[in-house]
Amino acid sequence: MLSFLLIALSTSVLIPSCKKNPGTADATKQDTWKIIQDKILTPSCAKSGCHSSVADATYIQHNLILSTTDAYNNLINTTPKNAAAVTDGLVRVKPGDYSKSFLYHKIDCNTGHHSANYGATMPLGSQYLTNGQIEFIKQWIMKGAAKTGSIVDETILNDSVVCTVPFVPLDPPAAGEGFQLKIDPFTIGANTEREVFMNRVTPNTSAVYVNKYTMRGRPNSHHFVLYGFQNTAIAPAPMFLRDLYNADGTVNATTFVQMTNHFFLGGGTDVNATYTFPAGVALKIAANTPLDLNAHYFNKTTGTFPAENFINLYTTPQANVTKEAKTINFANYNFSIPANTIKTITTNFTFPSAVTVIMLTSHFHKLGQRYIIKINGGPRNGETVYDNTDWQHPVVINYSTPIQLAAGEGLTSVVTYNNTTNKTVNFGLTSEDEMNIIFGYYY
Repeated sequence: MLSFLLIALSTSVLIPSCKKNPGTADATKQDTWKIIQDKILTPSCAKSGCHSSVADATYIQHNLILSTTDAYNNLINTTPKNAAAVTDGLVRVKPGDYSKSFLYHKIDCNTGHHSANYGATMPLGSQYLTNGQIEFIKQWIMKGAAKTGSIVDETILNDSVVCTVPFVPLDPPAAGEGFQLKIDPFTIGANTEREVFMNRVTPNTSAVYVNKYTMRGRPNSHHFVLYGFQNTAIAPAPMFLRDLYNADGTVNATTFVQMTNHFFLGGGTDVNATYTFPAGVALKIAANTPLDLNAHYFNKTTGTFPAENFINLYTTPQANVTKEAKTINFANYNFSIPANTIKTITTNFTFPSAVTVIMLTSHFHKLGQRYIIKINGGPRNGETVYDNTDWQHPVVINYSTPIQLAAGEGLTSVVTYNNTTNKTVNFGLTSEDEMNIIFGYYY
């Protein structure tokens, strides 16, 4: 009997010592981080053209390398390039908090877990991650995002169902509440990207005031942007799909010249988003205004897939409008960049009366390296309020706290160009020329 009690007591002591606390490493299994790197990041993300090296065409958009040697240090507590994510206090991976980890928001196709403009779901142009892969990364973050140790149950990866959100076309606004514009379905070929434009004339027969817009696009859409035409007399024919690139990959010169007639109205890299103007502020749209819809899709698979984009423009009675939103179009048309030279050009712009700036973006061409916008004059003189390094897909910042400027104050563009050609480059309308423009909204 005594022997039995001793054995029982010994067993009761030993059993708890065999249990692991949640989140602690199991030395007998593979490191969780190594599984993430080898089974998820390397095959799905660290591919040529995406996140493999600084030579990738998209590197200037994200500045993120996810190769075996660099991925961990490039993720943990580092600042993403996405302006909305930075504003919301996110880092790429915040150990212990997946909700503040930009990586999680980028891989989960169920975007209902965030409301900001965090851009397209990744991987872009190919199959999304599986539910198991997403949950595995989520658990790794929640348990401290360690580089070594087995801290997440690997069987989670057995859920091989690909993250999918069925595409539901956007219903148009109710009668009298606005109107819808769309790019009708078109096809993205295998292993390619396609950027298109379509001029759609608004259906309103008299001026209306737009105080909100909602966008929706199919998966693998990099961006959707709505442009106005500075000179409507030379706008392209409506309802005709225009490609930015020819079949051989060269720039379509006609489409490019048409782009120089644009001014920015709305949109960005999150094609499923809503923007609402501040209370009492609305954008006036004249009757039957031609607007250019711009969509960009990637396809890194061996099959084709459909593309389609919608935008609803919601209107409000003029009686509700206390401030009319105006578009900023500050351009420097007189500059030159000597051959084989890096040159920074600073240009000051002022407003004749007090204004409130609510959105800023920029425009330059392929020699542009960096576009900074600073406040010009007043107590915030010299403060940087905008920074962009991607000439193809410039950052769009909607300011939750608007920028207040007094009469005589304004904005300064500080633009750095790297002229790698052997000829002087000036302002011009072709892809071989350069531009220097601040676009935005103010009232």
